Amino acid sequence: KLISTCTALGTFESLVYAKNILNQFRYDNQNDGTLFMYNSLIRGYSSIGLGKEAIRVYLEMLSLGISPDKYTFPYLLSACTKISATAEGFQVHGSVIKMGFQGDMFILNSLIHFYAECGEIVMGQKVFDEMIDRNVVSWTSLICGYARSGLAKEAVELFFEMVEEGTRPNSVTMVCVISACAKLRDLELGERVRGYISSLGVKVNTLMVNSLVDMYMKCGAFDTAKRLFDECEQKNLVVCNTIMSNYVHSGMVREALFILEEMLRQRLVPDRVSILSTISVSAQLGSIFLGKCCHAYVLRNGLEGWDSISNALIDMYMKCGKQEVAFAVFHRMANKTVVSWNSVMAGYIRNGDLSSAWEVFNNMPESDLVSWNTIISALVQESMFEQAIELFRTMQNKGIKADRVTMVSIASACGYLGALDLAKWIHAYIKMNKIPCDIRLSTALVDMFARCGDPSTAMKIFNNIENRDVSAWTAAIGAMAMEGNGNQAIELFNKMLRQGVKPDGVVFVGLLTACSHGGLVEQGRDIFKSMTSVHKISPQIVHYGCMVDLLGRAGFLEEALDLIKLMPMEPNDVIWGSLLAACRMHRNLDMAGYATERMKELASDRTGIQVLLSNIYASAGKWTDVAKVRRQLKEKGARKVPGSSSIEVNGQIHEFTSGDESHPEMMHIAAMLDEMHCRVEAAGHAPDLSNVLLNVDEEEKEYVLSRHSEKLAIAFGLISTDQGTPIRVVKNLRICSDCHSFAKLVSKTYNREIIVRDNNRFHFFQRGVCSCNDYW
Repeated sequence: KLISTCTALGTFESLVYAKNILNQFRYDNQNDGTLFMYNSLIRGYSSIGLGKEAIRVYLEMLSLGISPDKYTFPYLLSACTKISATAEGFQVHGSVIKMGFQGDMFILNSLIHFYAECGEIVMGQKVFDEMIDRNVVSWTSLICGYARSGLAKEAVELFFEMVEEGTRPNSVTMVCVISACAKLRDLELGERVRGYISSLGVKVNTLMVNSLVDMYMKCGAFDTAKRLFDECEQKNLVVCNTIMSNYVHSGMVREALFILEEMLRQRLVPDRVSILSTISVSAQLGSIFLGKCCHAYVLRNGLEGWDSISNALIDMYMKCGKQEVAFAVFHRMANKTVVSWNSVMAGYIRNGDLSSAWEVFNNMPESDLVSWNTIISALVQESMFEQAIELFRTMQNKGIKADRVTMVSIASACGYLGALDLAKWIHAYIKMNKIPCDIRLSTALVDMFARCGDPSTAMKIFNNIENRDVSAWTAAIGAMAMEGNGNQAIELFNKMLRQGVKPDGVVFVGLLTACSHGGLVEQGRDIFKSMTSVHKISPQIVHYGCMVDLLGRAGFLEEALDLIKLMPMEPNDVIWGSLLAACRMHRNLDMAGYATERMKELASDRTGIQVLLSNIYASAGKWTDVAKVRRQLKEKGARKVPGSSSIEVNGQIHEFTSGDESHPEMMHIAAMLDEMHCRVEAAGHAPDLSNVLLNVDEEEKEYVLSRHSEKLAIAFGLISTDQGTPIRVVKNLRICSDCHSFAKLVSKTYNREIIVRDNNRFHFFQRGVCSCNDYW
């Protein structure tokens, strides 16, 4: 009785005392003790989570020749469950069968609970199926097991099966089923389950209200959840924390603060869960005052020992721009977890300090997938695409398996590089590793293949996307825009509208760009007007920029200028730059001068605009004006960005700069260039010397023209790839008219498909024809 009383107290000290009593009894009476004594100890150790000690007592009991009874196994299985001792639990199951207890409902329920909690749901189901009689505990244990194993749908189905068989659920059953509905985000199903609570007469307790509040909030029914919360007479800390954390996760931070105020009015003392939510609120609001209040509360109440609290404080201070305080919290942590390091790294990235983030990444004692995803994403955001791809390869070599977040960043990097072979490998990698291809990743793949010059694959992926959102449609329309297929882009837009997807401002940028690339002036005008008249979207400066580009390319310079003058906002240097580019195309020096004056009023220091003006003067042969502009650029210390082109051969990217002859294969490239020029001249090509913006003689102009970067890349492609292989070139500037006509004749003469992606669009050259129909 003394042993039983001590174990019932359920403290570590009382269990030590109980064990000492047993040892003293055995010593004084010279016998091994009774089964009841051992059962009491096993029950006691199990109740406070000391599973290993419970198992040790059981083994000691067996070694003394004392056989377990039907009361031993439930306590022992509970101990195995609490420490996830799967192997030991399997052995206990064997002993249950061997000793003939497989008909005891209490033991079988304990086995179901053990298997369900340890993730062995199939074994739990097997025990359940073999039971002759089942009670509500049997069903509830299995239902909860399915819910915790991520099989929420199966858990709900089992619940309905239970009701149909006439077993009345209890409050624990209802909590598990409601939680499953929350995981499914299925409001209709949740409402059905809630209906059973009333019809079956199940008593509603605070735990059930908490589950209902959580379910409604996860399903987006915030008003219903708040009404349930308000109607709850006995609000406890758990319910308050549930509604508060859900508000925070949904970005409804003001509402979360109202719950905190109510908690304090009810004299509920916030715990670490409450404080975690409040710290997150201060981070989302950027409120350093509230954040400091939280930090003070943490220090006063000794909560800084929790890793999650310190990590949240680091994140909050970083988001509030207080890097030095965040780092101080980090240094004070006794146990710096990988999450702590990730929080510091992410904070540096958020504040634009990539070098410090990179240093943190390299100094981390251990990293996880989040660490790699964070730094790869940062490299992509900083346009360091090759470095991002290289880091991804390092990640693979270390055996770290990527997820969909990784692949979204890598697909983006690959798209900007225009490396089709790499794009195909990425797509194959996703399939081979069975990475879930959600709408975000699918959209990234559409954009990747479009940027890599493979619109057909891009559209195949797009056509396989279910429940396409506006981003997916935008990516597909963008693919058509880059290909120059304006009519198909418009058809996609109309199809999107027919399917009930509401357009946003971004999709109109892609649509107007497609019209610009395809020369669809009238359609572009109609689409621009429809933004306000039909879709109630106010055009932003980027949309006006698209229209200026569309009209300017088509030669409607006066209309483009009138549109600029009628803009509801002040035109920026990008708008005037678009007009200036159109002036160069159509050789309108007067309007170019006007646009330049407006640029000067903006005090723009964009080198590109000055270079463009210099090019306009050079095209017109005004070398004095060219010299003046270039002298101004030199005085500012600015340099013209040289034309460069890259080509991927056998997985390696080769880059060429106009006039640069440093490539290791330059001797062979030069020989191929000479051959190409001879063959295309014989086919009727005459060099367009107006594209040489230097005051030199014609012979030197021809040589300069022959060493344009895209020609170097095409020549290298011809000597480095097999006949029939498409040659894919990515250029940092716009392709000039001479290189355009040259590439057309090369594609015909050598019977090779040549794809050039310049900084504006794609050009697909085949059999002497370009996909842009010479409108670029």
